Amino acid sequence: MRMHPVKRAAAMMLSAAVTAAFSGCTGFPQESAAVQEIPAVMQTAETAAPENQETAPAVTEAAAPVRNEADVRGTIPKVSGEPDWSAVNTLELDQILWEPDCGIRAFAQLAYDDERLYVHLRAVEKEIRAENTELLSPVYQDSCLEFFFMPENETRYFNFEINPNGCLYCGFGHGRKDSTALARGDFAELFRITSDRTDDGWEVFYSIPLEYLQLFCPDFAFEGGLRANFYKCGDKTAQKHYLAWNKVNSEKPDYHRPEDFGLLVFG
Repeated sequence: MRMHPVKRAAAMMLSAAVTAAFSGCTGFPQESAAVQEIPAVMQTAETAAPENQETAPAVTEAAAPVRNEADVRGTIPKVSGEPDWSAVNTLELDQILWEPDCGIRAFAQLAYDDERLYVHLRAVEKEIRAENTELLSPVYQDSCLEFFFMPENETRYFNFEINPNGCLYCGFGHGRKDSTALARGDFAELFRITSDRTDDGWEVFYSIPLEYLQLFCPDFAFEGGLRANFYKCGDKTAQKHYLAWNKVNSEKPDYHRPEDFGLLVFG
């Protein structure tokens, strides 16, 4: 379902204004930093630059990746309302990166309907760290599950990072150097976030409204495909670890690499 032309024009104006105002942001917001308001739609603040990751060079906009059917790594099924996750294919984050294998495992599932993209992330993790509770907190320091994705025919990507408290950090941009942190006080309701402890770890569920994604990518629809990666990390956990679904080709920890995203298609 594509956006109405009037809404599309308004969204494009908003997206351009946000990009112009916040391009080049690099530092993580301090507790005293003001969160500037974008009327009726969203709020923004400077983006996080996790301590464990190298500062990336300035990003120059490139052409959107061209789909190669041989690159397709999975299909996102269409559902009617909340998914029956037992019937949805599970993706394992089986790329163990930069640190020795400590036994932590993680899994991801996606589904969609006409209005939302549904996300289920699960971690097998005995020693859980969940200290951050505030909006825009550095959740990557905690036990953290992440979903990065780039709509087809786009060069910018979203990063959704969440801890066992359901505390969400959300960003959007071409890369770490120009990523804008997105902040809304109603994130928990907007994305219908729930988190649970399990016998062997923890899991989170949330869903992203199509209309929200179209504020940034007016032409986006649940058609074709998207490029994505899923990550598991925890900078201040008892067992430092880095997991990914699609291989990350970097010698040092760096998840902000859209060139390493895998291709998923909407079924």
